[in-house]
Amino acid sequence: MSMIRSSGVRVRVPASTANLGPGFDTLGMALSLYSWVEMKPAASTVFHLYGDNLEGLPQDKSNLVYIVAQSVFAEAGVDIPELEISMYSDIPLTRGLGSSASAIVGALYAANALIGSPLSASKLLDMAVALEHHPDNVGASLYGGIITAVWDGVHADILRIEPPEQLEVLVAIPEFQLSTSKAREVLPKQVSLSDAVYNVGHTSILTAALAMGRLDLISAAMRDRLHQPYRAPLVPGMMQILEEASQHGALGTALSGAGPTLLALVDGQAGKREQLEGFLIEVLKSHDISARTLWLKPCTYGAQELTMDNDSSLLDYVRGEVKA
Repeated sequence: MSMIRSSGVRVRVPASTANLGPGFDTLGMALSLYSWVEMKPAASTVFHLYGDNLEGLPQDKSNLVYIVAQSVFAEAGVDIPELEISMYSDIPLTRGLGSSASAIVGALYAANALIGSPLSASKLLDMAVALEHHPDNVGASLYGGIITAVWDGVHADILRIEPPEQLEVLVAIPEFQLSTSKAREVLPKQVSLSDAVYNVGHTSILTAALAMGRLDLISAAMRDRLHQPYRAPLVPGMMQILEEASQHGALGTALSGAGPTLLALVDGQAGKREQLEGFLIEVLKSHDISARTLWLKPCTYGAQELTMDNDSSLLDYVRGEVKA
């Protein structure tokens, strides 16, 4: 019998980037940008949504977090129909940084913790992939680090790679949104054998290079023919960045997930940070795209339960944590 924790639970989930160039729908990496979910049993369902990134989300039982939580309870044979859910997120919506994946993972992880964690991490991953339809973002948010995964429609097999210590990540986040469905619509239904082989080879080298800490191989390994060339018109300036950023200090560059965010992997010990940042901003600006840049690290842990403090709101907690 599951133990329902009446005092509630609080969890933090990292953002993620997917594909890393050639690893379409199979490679992901957790990033040091976070969302928080707090969940308690309640007399009636109520939501507290904090921060600009959650504006406009439903505040009733049609909210994804509520629906996902109920799927966990159903799987475990537990009944908690009414919930108090608080959420805060630093992850911008529909920008290619795994905002929906982090919400799904946060909901699964918090709901499972609320009833004493009867479901395994592997089961939570399978439930997450069934909702998200590909394992790269949810796998990274759940397990942390760099992940490679395959999904057979029922079960995901996943391997986690510890990120090289000196690896840093620069993201340029354009001001416009790009839905995953729109970014998928531009992809061809079939590709040539030579393009498939090209991506298999580059994904294999990239995965091995990351596992072995061979940063010198990343630039060549991150090239892709399956999705980025077709998505390039959706993000003007992207192809120039992919082709030239290595001359300005990037180890390699990619469209982050379905975009429009662009991502550069960087050797943190090599310098050239300002030059690379300036290059990304200037190229996008030359196409009339405003973008903000963030320096992030790979996040080495996935979803985590935090200490529950009923004396302060989630927003107070997050403000204290972010300042610290």
